[in-house]
Amino acid sequence: MRRVFEEELKSLHAHFLKMGVLVNEAIQKSVDAFVTHDKELAQQVIDEDAAINALENELELECFELIALQQPVTTDLRKIVTVMKASADLERIGDHAVSIAKSTIKVKGKKHDADIETAIAETALKVMGMVKEVLDAYVVLDVERAREIAARDTEIDAAAKNIYENCIEQMKQDPEIILGGTNYMRISTYLERIGDYVTNISEWIIYLDSGEVVELNVHHKI
Repeated sequence: MRRVFEEELKSLHAHFLKMGVLVNEAIQKSVDAFVTHDKELAQQVIDEDAAINALENELELECFELIALQQPVTTDLRKIVTVMKASADLERIGDHAVSIAKSTIKVKGKKHDADIETAIAETALKVMGMVKEVLDAYVVLDVERAREIAARDTEIDAAAKNIYENCIEQMKQDPEIILGGTNYMRISTYLERIGDYVTNISEWIIYLDSGEVVELNVHHKI
C-alpha cells in the first residue's frame, strides 16, 4: 500500500509541475503580447486558460481522493495539502495572465506611452523570474530560496506603485492617454498580485518542509 501511495504522490507532484509550466508559458505569452501589441497572441493566452483550470480541478480531486482513500499521516498530509493550496495559487496566477492579455487587447489602438510600457515590461520580467524560481524551489524543497524569492515581492510592489503613479500623472497631462493609461494601471496591479501569489507558494514550501505556517510580506495579502 505504501508503494502505491508513494506513486500517487509522485503523480500528484508531476501534475502540479505540469500546471506550473503551463502557467509560466501563459505569463510569458501575455507579457510578449503586451510588449509587441500582439492581439492574436493575447487571445491565445485567453483560449489556453481552460487547460490550466482543468489541471487545477484534476489536482484538487486527486488530493481529496488521496486523503479519503489513503488516510495519510501528518507528513504525507502536508505534501497533499501543499499541492492543493499551491495549485490554487498557480491557477490564480494563470487568471492574472489572462487579465493581462485582455488588457493588452483593450489597449490596442489606443495612445501609448513608451516609458510606461517599458516599466511594465521590466516589472513583468522580474515577476516571470519569480514564478519560475519558486517552482524550482518547490522541486528541491529549498526553503531559503523560497524566503529570498518572497522577499523580492517588495520590489514588485514598489514598481507597480510607481507605474500607477506615472499613469495618473500622464493622464492629467494628456487626456488622450486615459483609456490606455487605465489599462496600464490594471496590468501593473495584475503583476503585483502575481507577486503576492508567488509569496503564497513560498509560504507553502516552508510549510511542506517544517509544518510551520508563516506569513511573508504581510504588508499586502490577497
